[in-house]
Amino acid sequence: MTWQQFIMHLDSLQPGPVEELFTRHGAHSITLTDAGDNPLLEPLPGETPLWAETCISGLFPSDADLSALHDDLLRCLRLSTLPKHRIEKLPDRQWEREWLKDFRPMRFGERLWVCPGEFQIDADNAVVLRLDPGLAFGTGTHASTALCLEWLDGLDVRDLRVLDYGCGSGILSVAALKLGACAACALDIDSQAIIATRRNAARNGVADRLTTMLDAAQLTGRFDIVIANILAGPLTELAHTICACLEAGSRLALSGILTQQADTVMEAYRPWIEFGPVITRDGWTRLAGVRN
Repeated sequence: MTWQQFIMHLDSLQPGPVEELFTRHGAHSITLTDAGDNPLLEPLPGETPLWAETCISGLFPSDADLSALHDDLLRCLRLSTLPKHRIEKLPDRQWEREWLKDFRPMRFGERLWVCPGEFQIDADNAVVLRLDPGLAFGTGTHASTALCLEWLDGLDVRDLRVLDYGCGSGILSVAALKLGACAACALDIDSQAIIATRRNAARNGVADRLTTMLDAAQLTGRFDIVIANILAGPLTELAHTICACLEAGSRLALSGILTQQADTVMEAYRPWIEFGPVITRDGWTRLAGVRN
C-alpha cells in the first residue's frame, strides 16, 4: 500500500482549522515541524509554542482525493491561493523503524559500544549494548547522551547502585549494568520510555538487575551514582529531590543542558554537590560532581 503526504507551510494560518480539514479528508496522522531552523528546546510549563516558520503535513491513503482537500482548504480558510505546499507519494514501511538503517555501532570512551541489530564488535575489551530505542529518546547519537555514556565508561561502576533519572530508552541504566553495576533504577514519567527500557534490559540480559518506575515518589533508599539527562529547567527544579537520592561521596552527572544554562543549573546544586570540570560538546553541557 502506498500513501500520500500533503505538506504545507502554515505562514500566518492557525494550525487548528487546517488540522480539522486534514482530519475531515481522512488524514491518518498530522505532524507539525520546523520549516526553518529555530528549535524550541524548553518551553515554559503549560506552553505549546510553534516555530516562526511551521510546516503541517498529513498522511493520507493512496485513494484520498487531495485535490478536494486543496479546494476545501481554499474555501474554508477564505484564501485565494494556498501557502507553499506539495504532495508526496510514500511507499508503506515501518516508519518508526526506518531510521535504524543508518544507525551504526558507536564507541563511547574506551570500552562501551552501542550497537543496533547484530553488529559484531571485535575489540577485546568491548562492552556491547544492543539497543532498540522504540518510541523513546536515547540512542547515543545526541551529544547529551554521548557525554553521559563517556562519563559512565570512565568510572568503575562494579557493584554500585545506579539511578537513571529520566531514562528514555534506558540506554544509560542498561549501559551501567553492562559495565558491572549491581543494580539500576530507571525512572521516567513516559510509559513508552519504561516499555523501551524494559525491552532493552531484557535484550542485553540485565533485566534481573533493573527496576523501573513512573513516579519519583516511589524511590526509596540512596544510590552510588545518579545520572539525569533531561533538560535544564526540570534539573533546576528537581535539584533537592535528585540530591536526596545520593549517598555522601556518591557521584552525580547532569546533562541535557545548553551551554549557556550551565551556571544556573550548577548554582541550584551547589549546596550538595562539588562539581568537577564542565564538559561541553555541540552546544550541550555535562556537569559531574560528588555529593558532599
